[in-house]
Amino acid sequence: MPHPLLCDSNTATKVSLIASVICSTNTARSCIGPCSISDMGLKLSKRASGGNGPRQTWDRLKHRATNAYGQRAQERVLEEEAPQVSQIAPSLKNFPGQAFPLGVSEVDNGINFAIFSQHATAVKLCLLLPDRGSERLDDEMMELTLNPHVNKTGDIWHICIEDLPRSNVLYGYRIDGPRGWHQGHRFDSSLVLIDPYAKLVEGRRYFGDVNNKFSRFLGTYDFDIIPFDWGENYKLPNISEKDLVLYEMNVRAYTVDESSGLDPKIRGSYLGVIEKIPHLQELGINAVELLPVFEFDELEFQRRPNPRDHLINTWGYSTINFFAPMSRYASDGGGPINASLEFKEMVKALHGAGIEVILDVVYNHTNEADDAKPYTTSFRGIDNKVYYMLDVNNNCQLLNFSGCGNTFNCNHPVVMELILDSLRHWVVEYHVDGFRFDLTSVLCRGTDGSPLNAPPLIRAIAKDAVLSRCKIIAEPWDCAGLYLVGRFPNWDRWAEWNGKYRDDIRRFIKGERGMKGSFATRVAGSSDLYKVNKRKPYHGVNFVIAHDGFTLHDLVSYNLKHNDANGEGGNDGSNDNFSWNCGFEVLLAS
Repeated sequence: MPHPLLCDSNTATKVSLIASVICSTNTARSCIGPCSISDMGLKLSKRASGGNGPRQTWDRLKHRATNAYGQRAQERVLEEEAPQVSQIAPSLKNFPGQAFPLGVSEVDNGINFAIFSQHATAVKLCLLLPDRGSERLDDEMMELTLNPHVNKTGDIWHICIEDLPRSNVLYGYRIDGPRGWHQGHRFDSSLVLIDPYAKLVEGRRYFGDVNNKFSRFLGTYDFDIIPFDWGENYKLPNISEKDLVLYEMNVRAYTVDESSGLDPKIRGSYLGVIEKIPHLQELGINAVELLPVFEFDELEFQRRPNPRDHLINTWGYSTINFFAPMSRYASDGGGPINASLEFKEMVKALHGAGIEVILDVVYNHTNEADDAKPYTTSFRGIDNKVYYMLDVNNNCQLLNFSGCGNTFNCNHPVVMELILDSLRHWVVEYHVDGFRFDLTSVLCRGTDGSPLNAPPLIRAIAKDAVLSRCKIIAEPWDCAGLYLVGRFPNWDRWAEWNGKYRDDIRRFIKGERGMKGSFATRVAGSSDLYKVNKRKPYHGVNFVIAHDGFTLHDLVSYNLKHNDANGEGGNDGSNDNFSWNCGFEVLLAS
């Protein structure tokens, strides 16, 4: 089911959005002799589009991380002037670089950049260096043209720069290739794209800042930072699945209102969650399931006129990058570095209170929308034919099993490796305890969209050594009818959101006839669903309401949806809420 886009007044709307990621390869190439500036085609360009750039990080929060891994024209979301190229070129010694790891990494020769694109014919690395002015995203952009005969190994483009700063650098890529729309390509070299393997993403600093709604998003890194101190007595809660009591919550919405009683500087932040841990303990829960915390653009629907251009996406089901924590959940506009630190502080504090951290992750689609109104930030412009499922019988239009305009090509080997690398990153770097996968049935489809009995990605997640300690929970359906509750391919590892429990409990409470037996079966553990092979009752995650559909109040207040303020015309979400208005349908004032 498509996910709600909420405005800050809590008006619900079902909308089409979500996440993005990229891939990896184990091919490596050693750095060989240095290249001259002229060989590499180094240029400077002045970009016209704006955005608020990095500010000074708080001294008290300055920290160090353990690593940084590393046929028709597309409608433009932003109107930008063509880059003005300067002939000034600073002296940066560079080398061919190496193909692995993908993303940015520090090597003996300097800083290495590597990105996958199978179908690209030209790649430029774009850099914004520190200390070139306060408005970083308006500064001169350095462009280095990669030579496919020197800077390419297989399908990986790479370059190593010797004297590049070890931190406070913003980067992206301009990528060109075949323009055959009917062949599945969507290349546009005028766009600067985010590295799918960027571990940190810089954009606007304050959530919902409409003065900066056209902000660019670029990757960044910091190799100067020291390792995060998890503490001598730190340990993981390691709660048994059968004892898990999950509390679904949104990081920002949980404390952003003044009624939270928190200092305005930390409302709506990771640090704000820490302040509310005593309340979580009072609730009796032992795990929080966080709505998406991967970097997303909450103002993407305000970038062009449309029926929903008054809304702010407060939920996050529109991912830009799969590795970077949402930077605007940092306190007081702290940016991506502080977001990373504060996320770890939050996890550490929750673990100290015996509470596990489960992430709601969206690998079934990205923020880049559909072919009619695309919002290209990364994958589409890097290699659309690899990263998305395409209808080869219909002009290679994007297939849409997610209800959000595009479907991530999850079982393509390169995309699958990207997803696995992302999951491992959150476990190793941020110590999260598990994942709830949005619309997981999409991950059970082949590259042509057909259902698979043994999906490679689902199996790989179940068998992965790093992910072995993690809870892995499927939302076992998608928006194209692949309903797998009780029969999700599981390898005795995957748990499922038990949608039948939700529906049967609602129908019983509503007073529908003939529901006693079903009610008893659900309360007793749904043995009709979870008794195959080594599956147990705890492989069914029971719930009555969640972020989708009606709230608990709605269930006893309305027979019908009344989401009149969201621009969807009442077509959003499911009509099967099994709700009852108790004899009186309340109509809200418009």
